[in-house]
Amino acid sequence: MSEELPPSDAAEEKAIDEERAADADAWATACAEDLAAEKARRRAEHGPPPGSAAEELRKLVDAVADKLSTIQSPLLGAVAGPAAQQVVKQVVEQAKAAVEPVIERNPDVFDHLAAAGTELLAAYRSAVQAQERRWTARDTGGHDLDERRDRGDDTGPGERIDLD
Repeated sequence: MSEELPPSDAAEEKAIDEERAADADAWATACAEDLAAEKARRRAEHGPPPGSAAEELRKLVDAVADKLSTIQSPLLGAVAGPAAQQVVKQVVEQAKAAVEPVIERNPDVFDHLAAAGTELLAAYRSAVQAQERRWTARDTGGHDLDERRDRGDDTGPGERIDLD
C-alpha cells in the first residue's frame, strides 16, 4: 500500500535527493583536498613520516649490512683483507636472509613491540620524574631536603642518597 506521489512531487523529491548527494560529494571532495594539503604541508615541514616498525627494522638491517660490508678493519690484516671482506659479506647476507622472512611473516608483531617499547619508556620517564620531584622537593618554609635533615627533620618526601 505504498502511496505514489504526484509527478510534480516525485520530481521535486528526486531533485532534493540529487542536491543532497551533490552536497555530500562536494563535502567529501573538500575534506579529501584539505587532508591532502595538510599531509603535504607536514611532509614539507617534517619530512616523510616513518614507516611501520617492520619497514624501519628492514631499513636498519640494510644500513647495518651496508656499513659492515664497507668497514676495513686492521684486525683482518692486509693479506686476509679480500677474503675477510668476502666472509663479512657472506655473514651479512645470511643474517639478512634470516631476518627478512620473520619480518615478512610478522609485520604486526614489530608494530606491537614498538608500541610496547614506547609504553615502557613512558613508564620509566614517569618514575624518573616522580623521583626527581621528591629529590628536589621543598617544604613550606623554603628549606630543601638536606637542610631539613641537617636540622633533624626527617619528615617529608625523598630519601637521602650519599654520593661521597
